[in-house]
Amino acid sequence: MRLTGRLRAAARRVLEPGLWHLRTRLVAMMMALLTVICVLVGMVSYTAMSVSLNGQVDSQLREAAVRTNQFNANPPDGPATNPRDPLNARATGPGQLNAILSGGYLVTGGILSPTGTRQQLTNADAQILAGLPAGGVLADKSLSIGDYRLQAVGIPNGNILITGLPLGAVERTLTRLVLTIVLVSLGGLCVLGLAGTFLIRRSMKPLEQLSGVATKVAHLPLDAGEVALSVRVPDSAARPGTEVGNVGHAFNSMLENVAHALQARQRSETKVRRFVADASHELRTPLTAIRGYAELLQMTEDLTPDGKTSLGRVTAQSLRMGRLVEDLLTLARLDDGRPPKLHALDVMPLVVEAVSDIRVGAPGHHWTFDVPDGPVTVMGDDGQLKQVLLNLLANAGKHTPEGTTVAASVAYNGDGAVVVRVTDDGPGIDPDFQETIFDRFSRADQARSGSGGSTGLGLSIVQAIMSAHHGSVAVTSRPGETCFTLRLPAATTPPAVAPALSPSALSPSAQGQAPDRNRPHSSIS
Repeated sequence: MRLTGRLRAAARRVLEPGLWHLRTRLVAMMMALLTVICVLVGMVSYTAMSVSLNGQVDSQLREAAVRTNQFNANPPDGPATNPRDPLNARATGPGQLNAILSGGYLVTGGILSPTGTRQQLTNADAQILAGLPAGGVLADKSLSIGDYRLQAVGIPNGNILITGLPLGAVERTLTRLVLTIVLVSLGGLCVLGLAGTFLIRRSMKPLEQLSGVATKVAHLPLDAGEVALSVRVPDSAARPGTEVGNVGHAFNSMLENVAHALQARQRSETKVRRFVADASHELRTPLTAIRGYAELLQMTEDLTPDGKTSLGRVTAQSLRMGRLVEDLLTLARLDDGRPPKLHALDVMPLVVEAVSDIRVGAPGHHWTFDVPDGPVTVMGDDGQLKQVLLNLLANAGKHTPEGTTVAASVAYNGDGAVVVRVTDDGPGIDPDFQETIFDRFSRADQARSGSGGSTGLGLSIVQAIMSAHHGSVAVTSRPGETCFTLRLPAATTPPAVAPALSPSALSPSAQGQAPDRNRPHSSIS
């Protein structure tokens, strides 16, 4: 099926010139024009040669007819009762046909062979000769010995004198001419095609360079971060004065403008991030003081119920603001590009600890984890990786209803990477929100059930930490199954017996199946 599809696609590209590359179209047009020129030259050459050769045959035939007529009209010893043999006429050449007809019957005649002997005419030849008009008109006929050009004229005694010359030499000459024209044309087309292809390829090289530069720019991550837009069209393809040079020069000017805009954007982002980092740092002290005084009032003062409620709200909001400040500071540190302190660590204890910690805050959920037998080692920062796990598990607990099963798993992937998955069987995430789910301050409280609010920074922190660890995070979601997949480069070669877990196997209870007792599986309710 794949081969058939490829053949169809190739045939479609061949049959639709609009899908061809510009270079291919130019070569095809050049070859088509050269072919038309060769055909026209061949037709003109063939016609000219045919007219010239046939004119020579006509002239020779008329001269031969005059000589033969004079030979028969002037016998050497006076009038004779029997006509003389026309083949004995002066200057009769090989292959010439001479014949005398009387009353529609062949009286005498034949063809002079190249050896000088007579070659008799057949009855079929005689019938063809008898059908010739006697007005001296030239006619081409096919006889038993080949094609001939014939002329029949009346002589004084009432007989018909027929003279003919063979057309074989003319036909062979024209055949050789056609063969020569075809071979020369094919050779010329091949040479000119190769030369034209080389010249067109050389002329199109600046466009290919321009396309290469545009492709490189298209693959650059221009949406965020500091971008070094250093690629440019080579000077040889950006010289104003030619069509291609003008395009290359304009493209370089556009890249310069884009580079300046990116630099200005980067400076602006840097200022904003510095401001956010400084503001967050400065907010930590007053928030700590507010929370401390609120707790002190709760412990030392006898407040009314309304006062206790109000003071509790102050404490809760100060805690929420503190978490927001800490998230902003974390993002600021990650944005600075300072690499985390990586060391070899086992991911399994982090998963177990994270599930145990989150379970305390969401006891209404069913929490499970699956881990292989041996250690799963990666190069990472245990604090940051645990924060990633806590953010994902907290989101699963916050945005799904009670009774939802949340599963965390660790496994080696087939390519040697470590894969950590956090899966739940909740309502799922809105497909439109999935496109922006990792953006900062991106929130969709209605995307998944639950009433708890969020700052919209948790998944942004997850993505930033994974990028700093040279890993990645991805999400897939549909009603009944949402899976966040973390991929980290392994620190050591994975064990040969390490099982690879699929998302569907993470929560056997969610699938209505019993857990596989041959694989480590823990459940915390």
